[in-house]
Amino acid sequence: MTTLLLMRHGLTALTGPVLAGWTPDLHLDERGRAQVRDLGARIAGLPLRAVVSSPLDRCLETAEAIAAGHDDPIEKIEVDERFGEVRYGDWTGRPLEELAKEPLWRVVQAHPSAARFPGEDGESLAAAQHRAVAGVRDWNERVAAEHGPDAMYAVCSHGDIIKAIVADALGLHLDQFQRIQADPASLTVIRYTELRPFVVRLNDTGGGVADLVPKPAAEGARPGGGDGDAPVGGGA
Repeated sequence: MTTLLLMRHGLTALTGPVLAGWTPDLHLDERGRAQVRDLGARIAGLPLRAVVSSPLDRCLETAEAIAAGHDDPIEKIEVDERFGEVRYGDWTGRPLEELAKEPLWRVVQAHPSAARFPGEDGESLAAAQHRAVAGVRDWNERVAAEHGPDAMYAVCSHGDIIKAIVADALGLHLDQFQRIQADPASLTVIRYTELRPFVVRLNDTGGGVADLVPKPAAEGARPGGGDGDAPVGGGA
């Protein structure tokens, strides 16, 4: 049961009013740095076997804070472009208030699987989900092969990418992914079994994490079924 910790980067000066996208040299602001220090302290004791990041500065700085605050030394941040932000093309850097008046905005809200962002480097949301989920599958296999089936690792990414990964884990069509929320410096946890993924935590911005530590196979087995079975009645 490979456990994935999805972390959204902390706040920047553009987070909220402007669609930052792949804007270069965009760093965490003072608020964001405080957020990721707190997140790093919260998960410092978890047995992370790898920390992977989007190549964008705001994610790299978040991942570095997580690694620096961890109880066990994390020597290297792995960078994977598949976890980079959606390529918003000509929408990049524009205020959301302005973008909300564009005809494409309603498509992004109501039918995102059909949305492709304008411009030469614009990407479709479906393509962004495909690359991000492929990245998760590859990293699940890699950390399991190197550290065993109960390995845990972290990925630092962006709001729409995290929402797309969660939608896949929940078996939701991409058109439903706008129902999911991923706040800055939030923690979302997905446990992948042979049978299905389990969304263990969503958009968590505070609280304990001791229950996220994978249990040994015998201890963690569910009564009446395999490790990938969901408990009938909700379990305990």
